[in-house]
Amino acid sequence: MEFIRGQHNLRPRHRGCVATIGNFDGVHLGHQAILTQLHEAAQRLHLPRLVITFEPQPQEYFAGPDAAPARLMRLREKLLALDGLGIERLLCLEFDQHLAALPAPAFIERLLVQQLGVRHLVIGDDFRFGHRRAGDFALLVAAGQRHGFSVVNSHSYQVEGTRVSSTRIRQALSQGDLDWATRLLGRPYDMCGRVAHGDERGRTLGFPTANIHLHRRATPVYGVYAVLMSGPGLRPWPGIANVGRRPTVQGIREQLEVHLLDFHGDLYGRHVKIDFLHYLRPEQRFASLDALRQQIQRDEQQARSWFSTRGLIHDDAAPFSPTLSIPGQGV
Repeated sequence: MEFIRGQHNLRPRHRGCVATIGNFDGVHLGHQAILTQLHEAAQRLHLPRLVITFEPQPQEYFAGPDAAPARLMRLREKLLALDGLGIERLLCLEFDQHLAALPAPAFIERLLVQQLGVRHLVIGDDFRFGHRRAGDFALLVAAGQRHGFSVVNSHSYQVEGTRVSSTRIRQALSQGDLDWATRLLGRPYDMCGRVAHGDERGRTLGFPTANIHLHRRATPVYGVYAVLMSGPGLRPWPGIANVGRRPTVQGIREQLEVHLLDFHGDLYGRHVKIDFLHYLRPEQRFASLDALRQQIQRDEQQARSWFSTRGLIHDDAAPFSPTLSIPGQGV
């Protein structure tokens, strides 16, 4: 997939495409329905697919970094997910004062018509754009009739009568309902990152952990979870993860720590993916390190039981293999 950062990096060769516009936070089943429509149009017109997204997301720009909802995905994770779905091009626009003030007709004329030569556009049913969100489906249809591109509205995608949205997935994650979040996403919720050196406090407690920096202002998951970790050369491996500030040891920043069950190997520097499968408990402060150790032992026992009933506990101690993904799961 070609990543184009900013309108100034668009070139004449980028003209002529089928496109869609949105945040695509989570790349959930609703987003995938839009991308399926885009794929069908691309095959019919023999044109590449282009996804247009924003950084920061518009809601983050208007609400401010402290008030905006937690992202489901970092930009890197979004890139990986869209690349895994075969998207040819991703255009990331900087959402700043200039773009926020750009009238909707100017957005269409300058970007969609002049720079991209869009032939077909697929948008979500709640899509608004331009200054004061004045642009809508009707405006795009009228512009398409003048400039020779077609526009279709992708209706809400529902699971069990519920409209799939990033907001609903965040709600499910915040309530510890990972099964519902998985059904809305079409895969388990995951986070990606590189394993870094920590303070090795987990090792002193008898539970060594892989430390992954979150690189995000807020996280949609918080607490202790049963997870699977995978990565290049590392088959999906069961473990328990803690997402939070580690109040027992006076932690000050949010981070992700994963203790892999019966694991022997060096993970430092590896880029890994953590699938969140089952919520165990909220993060809490303990009166002593010994009390924390006892709780981690209970967490491990509970996680082992959950994994065992699903056949996910490994019988050997060879974690590294060419298997890179969990059957039936996306990026």
